Amino acid sequence: MFPPNNSTPPQPPGDQNNKQPNGNGGGLPPKSPFSGVPRWSWLILLGVLLLWSVFRVPDMVNSFSQDAPIDVPYSFFYSQVATGNVGEVVLQEQSATGAFRSATTFPPDGSELLQQGVQQQTSTTFTTTLLPVDDPALTTALRENNVTVTAQTIEPNQLLIFLLNWGPLLLIFGLIIWQTRRAQRQMGGVFGFGRTQAREYNTERPQIKFADVAGQQTAKSELAEIVDFLKEPEKYIALGARIPRGVLLIGPPGTGKTLLARAVAGEANVAFFSISASEFVEMFVGVGASRVRDLFAKAKAAAPSIVFIDEIDAVGRQRGAGLGGGNDEREQTLNQMLSEMDGFDQNESVIVMAATNRPDVLDPALLRPGRFDRQVTVALPDRSGREDTLKVHTRGKPLGDDVSLVELSKATIGFSGADLANLANEAALTAARHNRKRIVMNDFLDAFDRIVLGNQSPPLSNLQERRVVAYHEAGHAMVAALTPHADPVLKVTIVPRGQALGVTAMLPNDDRRNYPRNYLLAQMMVMLGGRASEEVMLDDITTGASDDLRRVTGMARRMVSQFGMSDAIGPLNFGEDERQPFLGYSLSQSRSYSEETAAQIDNEVRRIVDDLYERTKTLLSQNRDKLEALTQELLTNEVVTRTKVMEIAGEAANQSQLPADIFENAGA
Repeated sequence: MFPPNNSTPPQPPGDQNNKQPNGNGGGLPPKSPFSGVPRWSWLILLGVLLLWSVFRVPDMVNSFSQDAPIDVPYSFFYSQVATGNVGEVVLQEQSATGAFRSATTFPPDGSELLQQGVQQQTSTTFTTTLLPVDDPALTTALRENNVTVTAQTIEPNQLLIFLLNWGPLLLIFGLIIWQTRRAQRQMGGVFGFGRTQAREYNTERPQIKFADVAGQQTAKSELAEIVDFLKEPEKYIALGARIPRGVLLIGPPGTGKTLLARAVAGEANVAFFSISASEFVEMFVGVGASRVRDLFAKAKAAAPSIVFIDEIDAVGRQRGAGLGGGNDEREQTLNQMLSEMDGFDQNESVIVMAATNRPDVLDPALLRPGRFDRQVTVALPDRSGREDTLKVHTRGKPLGDDVSLVELSKATIGFSGADLANLANEAALTAARHNRKRIVMNDFLDAFDRIVLGNQSPPLSNLQERRVVAYHEAGHAMVAALTPHADPVLKVTIVPRGQALGVTAMLPNDDRRNYPRNYLLAQMMVMLGGRASEEVMLDDITTGASDDLRRVTGMARRMVSQFGMSDAIGPLNFGEDERQPFLGYSLSQSRSYSEETAAQIDNEVRRIVDDLYERTKTLLSQNRDKLEALTQELLTNEVVTRTKVMEIAGEAANQSQLPADIFENAGA
């Protein structure tokens, strides 16, 4: 690969461009602006609206009615009484309301109020404000004109009086209740620290079966005995047999350890408690041990049951490995877990399952018989396992007639179950982007390129940089084509992918679990091919080979110091103790070999790398015309497939590197 030409190392893809279009940092819908408003705020608002409706709604109804009373001056009211136009009146302390005998307009025609802009209103009812002093003439005029007079006292608003008298007290009382409940919730959270955070999946929930787990036949056969014990424990107890109390699932990430644990619970139809080991430990002393006790108490109460602890190395690492050798909260949690697993009765149907990809760091007491005394390896699936896994993950997806899961399983060497699930999902997303009703083979090819090579970026615009990248990638591909024992070339591209400006993808013919020395040397020559091509074909070298040189140096050092593949050093291992990756242990241990041996290792690493680099330069110099032809092909088409590379390499190419290739036209 040809990494970006910059002075700083490329950052992990997960740290960049992780903002989503909706602005809240994820794919979830944006939060409502009212989601954080307390409930008591809504109650206060509701009370205000209720008061407003009590006092304002009647006035609004009257204002919109067709015969709304008109407000008239006292003088106009008195004149209407004197003329006999007032039929009835209701007298209050400082106001009067009543009805005219006939519809009356105010202000009357010719009034100065009209000139001042007051609009005329016509109604049969009126309101007026009385004089602040007694007017005996009004009483006489009302009596002389036969006006029906009603005296009325003002009844105080009982609701308003209640709110004025008791409102502040009720408000204070409500605030006290709210504060009390809030404090109780907080205290409940404090006292709940010691409770387990495990998620319980009971038998009524949708179950995972062994049929849903593909590519792990060996692991499933090991776990079938656990299922049989949970279903029929009497058969084993009658013979005096004891089922393993703990089962440790060991394997790389993404191989399906958690899925297998849930499948055991689904097959046995028992309660399933799932928790991550990191959830045991908190900042408070003793919380982890308390959660362990609570978890096992619940599991025993629900027996038969399964307790699954994911990433158990978070609390199960070897004790005494901290700086200074002192105890910590993690060790107290581990001690409690050990004692709980020892406390199982012989007939107790509780099985503890755990998963880790670092079994080398676990405490020996955790792995002894009687605790996690059975270890099940969950390895990467082989070819048939990958085919079965693809069948599971494409179940329910409409596939095109050209999709061959057999060929896909041959091409996805090294893929875990999670990788294959991602491949099927990416293919479905690609088909949806192209508005297809079915997933075709090209969708899987595009998804494969995206996973293996990275996301495609715009082509390079700088012609000189494009030429340098073409020579660099052509060097990798040509060395791979001309070197026996090297992995075959899948494709070569100078289109930027992920963090690389160009990519030479190689795909093994079959699964490899053991690596011969000739294979490692051939792979190192392929990695050195990019720098050697720059030196042979260009006037200067670039920083594009930095990652290649790092990988070559690391592989050469492992060959010398760990694999015993150097004649000068011999079959000795001087590697670091990878079983103790702890700061305290590392500081307390000295290097297990002398300075002279270290110098010999350094010299042997340099000799191997220098020798391979010279052989790589010689190989490319002897095939300069083929290297130039492949470079021009890259500059013209940007993507070159395996068949074209072998065609350019000619008779010197290792023809045994040409297996059936389903990716012949991928990206061409």
